Amino acid sequence: MHEIIVTHLKHYVSPTEQDLKLFLSSLNSISVDKGKFLLQPGTQVKHEYFVVKGCLKAYYLDEKGHKHIIQFAVENWWIGDFDAFYNGVPSRLHIETIENSTLLSINYDRLQELFKQAPVFERYFRLLVTNAFISQRKRILSSLEKDTKERYLEFCESYPSIEDRIPNYDIANYLGVSAENLSRVRSKLRR
Repeated sequence: MHEIIVTHLKHYVSPTEQDLKLFLSSLNSISVDKGKFLLQPGTQVKHEYFVVKGCLKAYYLDEKGHKHIIQFAVENWWIGDFDAFYNGVPSRLHIETIENSTLLSINYDRLQELFKQAPVFERYFRLLVTNAFISQRKRILSSLEKDTKERYLEFCESYPSIEDRIPNYDIANYLGVSAENLSRVRSKLRR
């Protein structure tokens, strides 16, 4: 199980064997069944999660009870309520499993210690946060400038082969389009 995260780490940084031992000893493995919540609003967030196997979605509910999906996470992705985790505020997100999932978690306090003991991991997480910020900005611009087909194609590029793992209505929600509109686009693309 640790080989997956080690490969992921080495894609971004070059940790020493000692760094890797520290990092791996900081992780805990958990399994969450399909349809269960990893996180719900109002809770204190003490962990971030790396997806070893499975698929999850992060969303919030607005005042009218409408769901707004802000992230999917599949293998090799991190997921959590980053605002709550880093700023110590209560969570605003639901994180729910779409499939049975195996995750590696890291505790906030342990992560802060790890940053001091092995600064390479501060760089690793900074690179992840930077990439997430860039992706978020691209997603916002895409929703302002592009039609459903273009947004769906970008989604498929960002999440390769995920469209068969996630219900159409969740993808539509994430893209900010109706499920019917997305179904029409997908069927035209299959022809």
